[in-house]
Amino acid sequence: MTQMNRRDLLAGAGALGLASLLPLRASASGSLTAAIYPGTWEEAYRGVVAPALKKNAGVDVAFDALFAVDQVAKVRAARGVPPFDCFVLDPGPAAAAQAAGLFEPIDPAKLTNAAKVPAGLIKSHGVTCNAQVVGIAYNPKKFATPPKGWADLFKSPYVERLGLTGFQTTFGTASIIEMAKVFGGSATNVEPIFAELKKAVSKAAAVAAPAAMPGLFQQGQIDIMYTNTNTVATLKGRGVDIEFIKPETGAITFQTTLHIVKGADNVANAYKYIDTAISSEVQAELQKQPYNMVPINKDVKLVETLDIKSLDELATMVTHDWTVINPQRAAWIERFNKEITK
Repeated sequence: MTQMNRRDLLAGAGALGLASLLPLRASASGSLTAAIYPGTWEEAYRGVVAPALKKNAGVDVAFDALFAVDQVAKVRAARGVPPFDCFVLDPGPAAAAQAAGLFEPIDPAKLTNAAKVPAGLIKSHGVTCNAQVVGIAYNPKKFATPPKGWADLFKSPYVERLGLTGFQTTFGTASIIEMAKVFGGSATNVEPIFAELKKAVSKAAAVAAPAAMPGLFQQGQIDIMYTNTNTVATLKGRGVDIEFIKPETGAITFQTTLHIVKGADNVANAYKYIDTAISSEVQAELQKQPYNMVPINKDVKLVETLDIKSLDELATMVTHDWTVINPQRAAWIERFNKEITK
């Protein structure tokens, strides 16, 4: 009789829709469990990070595919019995999780690759594993002149081909805040951009969920949108006519970070996992098609498709204070859905 290992069992259970019934925590000395975003992130970390971790450290990783807000909710609900060892989070959920005391502190001395990460990207309770760069994407064959900044999106000929999406994602929230600023608003005052959105919605080519935007662009239903370089590189790899523009007020950047869950069973292996994820070997692979992740290891030679020539550029880009944004964001999401999506 053939014995099935844990990974085979999970794969089979997943195919039957039963994966959620199986325990996901790894407790063996050479293993850990890490939360990971579904989709490209899960594919990338299964395909690149997991084999490198096994090869270089002899550690197996089991992944729990969850969006950021679901990761935080799952750990909160576990009441001190962590369901996994590592988070992967964007800045909004990371700020909320840190405020709730859900992270172990990070000791950079336990990361052999710490010196290869730009200053400021290893924080007291998290390690940056990927940078995102956000701006405007457009179809160069549809516009004689590209847009210059956020305000242009609300003018002809751009607004008629614009895809609008709301505050559900980090990139969407950050983009709309920057739009608000050019119309006189701020991170605490989005009234000006809601006024513009109400005027634009009847003209815009589409209003849809963030995940729908790449498909709408690829199908030609929209020709301009706000998005990240990851999405632009992915669409280019599919042969789509698309270019990325840094708005005249500056491109936006934010970081995705890895964190060790407070009370994690496998802290030592969690450090090995994080160290592997930020290694030059892994980061160099993750920036290639089909993953297109902006690396944060200084030894990695950047590919041209990511529209960034040096990691030093990140320090000049627009950033946001998510401790200010978080208390307002749920109301903004609800308002966008009621007033703009309808």
